[in-house]
Amino acid sequence: MSLSSLIGPQIPFLRRYARALTGSQASGDAYVAAALESLLADPALFDRSADPREEVYRLFSRVWNAMPLNGRPFEGKGAGAVPDRRLESLTPLPRQAFLLTAVEGFDADHGARILGVERDEFDRLIEVAGREIAAQVASTVAIIEDEPLIAMDLETLVEGLGHKVVGLARTRAEAVALARATRPGLVLADIRLADGSSGLDAVNEILETVGAPVIFITAYPESLLTGQRPEPAFLISKPFRAETVKAIVSQALFFNELAQPAERRSA
Repeated sequence: MSLSSLIGPQIPFLRRYARALTGSQASGDAYVAAALESLLADPALFDRSADPREEVYRLFSRVWNAMPLNGRPFEGKGAGAVPDRRLESLTPLPRQAFLLTAVEGFDADHGARILGVERDEFDRLIEVAGREIAAQVASTVAIIEDEPLIAMDLETLVEGLGHKVVGLARTRAEAVALARATRPGLVLADIRLADGSSGLDAVNEILETVGAPVIFITAYPESLLTGQRPEPAFLISKPFRAETVKAIVSQALFFNELAQPAERRSA
């Protein structure tokens, strides 16, 4: 297969990533062009044995991170900049790690290779991004979980990002009462609860009056991934990794904020 046929299908996605990373389409496209030019000058830079999409992003990141200017926080305010400034306020490497996982869909192992860092370092970048996002969109969190140790672990992880846990619930009735009393900005929910009730039913009832993103954390993901109804945007399987929870919490709050009307975000 030719090099162009491997690279071509990846360009629209790379342009999306570059736009988010730089703050404007024109600037993003300039970096994409620079990465392609470096590849044309030396085709051996492209590892044909690797996943083509991953490889294109890796080469782009090499070009981007070689520029000293890109090692500083984003300061551009020119025409064409993306409408929300919070993303650009993240420090450079955490911003890249966040975009690679949250927007581009790479897992942590592939993200680490793209950025040329060890997996532990990539996890640290995701954690830094989570803290920086939390500083901008700090929220209140309700946890629906019937296993005390897991509930405490989740509470520690969420508070470590700078959010406030408003309460823990073990049953559907407790969860609904908690949500109505506190109106949380985020809900973390298990599926099977202490009294045999359903966390899914609890969430459905909560969402009738509380408009908050929901992250399901369950040992039974197949109960949600049926293809027969709208599936959850955020789903974590048990046993979970701390880094996964932190990343998904940050994604859920960040993209929920982006979806709000401008007047609400500035309120």
